[in-house]
Amino acid sequence: MNAAVIHSFEHPPRFESFEEPVAHENEVLIRVHAAAVHPVVRAMASGVHYGTHAHFPVVAGLDGAGETADGRRVYFFTFRKPFGSMAETAVASKSVCIPIPDGLDYETAAAIVNPAMSSWLALKLRAKMIEGETVMVLGATGAAGRLAVPLAKILGARHVIAVGRNLKTLQQLQSHGADDIVSLHQSDDALMKTMRSASKIDTAEGGVNIVLDYLWGRPAECLIQTLTKKGLTGVSQRIRFIQIGDSAGKTIPLPAASLRSSALELIGSGAGSFRLDGAAADLAELLKVVAEHKLHVDIETEPLSNVEAAWNKDIGGKRLVIRM
Repeated sequence: MNAAVIHSFEHPPRFESFEEPVAHENEVLIRVHAAAVHPVVRAMASGVHYGTHAHFPVVAGLDGAGETADGRRVYFFTFRKPFGSMAETAVASKSVCIPIPDGLDYETAAAIVNPAMSSWLALKLRAKMIEGETVMVLGATGAAGRLAVPLAKILGARHVIAVGRNLKTLQQLQSHGADDIVSLHQSDDALMKTMRSASKIDTAEGGVNIVLDYLWGRPAECLIQTLTKKGLTGVSQRIRFIQIGDSAGKTIPLPAASLRSSALELIGSGAGSFRLDGAAADLAELLKVVAEHKLHVDIETEPLSNVEAAWNKDIGGKRLVIRM
């Protein structure tokens, strides 16, 4: 079969022939139609992600959309190395093959589940969100953050605060579920003041219940300072700070007093914090929501034969999807 094959961390995958997988017990072979180049896929291919597979050659890709031998349209994850999803045939556990609803094409399914599930599973499995809570999305103008805003509303958030760099995108999010927006293009003091105002922390009905953090770095540090309670009287409300991404910085200084003086809970959400095969029902629900609400991400497609040239091409924030 043809595949996108990685031979080293220094070079993008190459289009070449690769051995075809054989399904083991409780696995299924999938004729792949589309697989997306997500940030995690790039990070693993370059050796910088904690889940990197360091034995070569290996086929690129973690997930995709395709068709089983009996004609079922499925979104799938593939974890048995050296086989990845960017190949004409992939192998996946039956437990992580999710039906694709009618009306949802292969390319959209391949591109949208990864960024959408970052907030969907964080809210459902890690934060255990309760209807009527207030959600702040830190990093709302990236692909995953843009989806997090409407998904939080769909899951029952009363109030959603979108925080990000791109003011135009923030304004657009106001018609997709954002009740308040906060631009990161301001001084730290001004940012903390704006975050405090948008969160209505100082009002009886205000405050943030859940933070979805795609940034970490300085924006997260400012927000944690904002949420920290001053004084010795009263008890802060519970805040689940869900750490998902680190595009603004890998580390932050975290004063011990920030945790002792608030009801802040720091929780990670990503590969390793939950089992994907245990989240199949949640992902099936997510795909139905994507189809029903016509959620989308901007994509650019390339044929598998062009994967090497397309891998590092600047496509302006779109998600690259490889067609098989």
